[in-house]
Amino acid sequence: MHDTVFFELQGKPSVFVATSEFIKAASHQAERLGLEEVRRVFIPHPMQDRTDAEMHEHAERFVDEILDTLMAPVD
Repeated sequence: MHDTVFFELQGKPSVFVATSEFIKAASHQAERLGLEEVRRVFIPHPMQDRTDAEMHEHAERFVDEILDTLMAPVD
């Protein structure tokens, strides 16, 4: 979240990507960092035990959502 907010404040579009386990924490952190409306995409939790093949499948599954979110204006 820190990097995403840093780049956004520099005028460089960014998107925060994390697992669904961190939705609430991400909202709190974005608010405290002063950019409540930061772009974010949440993917299914957990990820740490995924195989390489499963990680590639997840990347394929979420890449369009991440790119669409990156291109969307910040409210």
